[in-house]
Amino acid sequence: MDIGSTIRAIRKRKNITIAQICETTGLSQGFMSQVETNKTSPSISTLESIAQALKVPLAYLLLKKEERMRIVRKNERTITTSGPENLKVEHLSSTKNGRMMLVEIPIGASTGVAPHAHEGEEIHVVIKGRIYAEQGEDGAEFEEGDSFSWNACTPHLVRNIGEDTAIVLISIYTEHEIGQDLI
Repeated sequence: MDIGSTIRAIRKRKNITIAQICETTGLSQGFMSQVETNKTSPSISTLESIAQALKVPLAYLLLKKEERMRIVRKNERTITTSGPENLKVEHLSSTKNGRMMLVEIPIGASTGVAPHAHEGEEIHVVIKGRIYAEQGEDGAEFEEGDSFSWNACTPHLVRNIGEDTAIVLISIYTEHEIGQDLI
């Protein structure tokens, strides 16, 4: 873990000196320097004191880099296509076990020729247009603002039944590392 670098970055961002941290925590400047250079690992109670001095939650100091906030600017989104109808997919975020994307479904198009299944839970929000969604024996029509969710291991399909391109926000979560072609 790289706790020391995290502590240093927060301290510098907040314009706090090592001396100020030491005054608040009672730790020596030499010790704090070793913590910030990852040459020593502080105890949880010492980390708690440092976190209080920095005015951050202790849990934040313990997060791995990949567990922290990830930012995807609109102009930096990865755009792919999916399925036989090459639906446009804008990837909003991605983690090891989850993905969120905007999917454009042209008039009359669907997420596949036939219903398909994969691991995970899906949540859909209709941002624009009108769609029909089916999972197994269940089916319903949805309009802008409507949402639905399902376990994706049951075959499912989403079709645009409106008179304009539909845009659907889809969030997928799995227990295991997520694959690429899920919609």
